[in-house]
Amino acid sequence: MKRLRRRVAASDPAFPLIPETATAELSVEAVSHRWPNGHQALDRCNLVIPGPGLWMLVGSNGSGKSTLFRLISRLLEPQSGQIHCRTKTALVFQNPDHQLLLPSCGSDLMLGMDSQGLGTQRQSAVRDLLKQFGLAEMENRPIHSLSGGQKQRLAIAGALASDAGLLLLDEPTALLDPESQTTVLNTVRRLCRDAIQPITALWITHRLGELSFADGAARMRDGRIGPWTSGRELQRRLQGGAFER
Repeated sequence: MKRLRRRVAASDPAFPLIPETATAELSVEAVSHRWPNGHQALDRCNLVIPGPGLWMLVGSNGSGKSTLFRLISRLLEPQSGQIHCRTKTALVFQNPDHQLLLPSCGSDLMLGMDSQGLGTQRQSAVRDLLKQFGLAEMENRPIHSLSGGQKQRLAIAGALASDAGLLLLDEPTALLDPESQTTVLNTVRRLCRDAIQPITALWITHRLGELSFADGAARMRDGRIGPWTSGRELQRRLQGGAFER
């Protein structure tokens, strides 16, 4: 990847990664956030996303992952530190019902698109997105009739319909069965490795098995993020209890 000092392919990166902060897709620099109840959610947290790929953060509840996403998406302002993002962001929630607002698949995707575009262009874009996510011929299908996995894929498609370049996925498979979980993971990874227009995805998870899909993974603990490593290596360390308490 061009934005790394060590040149690597997104599908087969070498570690440790040493991202160039100045040209990164996203950089979080010494960001801290304390909630009104006194809980220190982030403590001088640093994070660099060098460019397109599927990047995963793993951590237990209370480690600061969801707070970090709220700050990156500007739902919160940092109390200290800085966040720089070179592209538009879009959040994908754990429960797709929280972001699918309109009755049909096609109308929901239209909601996030630029309203200035021609109707025929928007309809064509909707059909292309649905096909890309394995939802072809479902433009007029009621959302309530979809399975959980189909709803989550539609939610991700909706995020991309808004022209977002950085997807923030907050445990998007937590409510899915194993088959749907794998389908969503494969879909996002394929988009991140697209030869023409790859996307960037930052994925929060607590499932160690998902780390094997990542182009890079890091552990979040006590409001801070460790160094990027390969997903499989981090999975091996965590399953083996290699980290000190």
